[in-house]
Amino acid sequence: MEAYLSLLSDVGFPIAVTFYLLHRIEGKLDAVIDSIRTLGEQWKTPS
Repeated sequence: MEAYLSLLSDVGFPIAVTFYLLHRIEGKLDAVIDSIRTLGEQWKTPS
């Protein structure tokens, strides 16, 4: 049981940081995807 708690404490922090960073970058990726879609629509329409 103590080995599992030690493993959890050693691995838990990097997992938490990874989920936090993935959550932060998700919003930025959505903005990039929207920009790419808008750019494609603007490129198709003649000016």
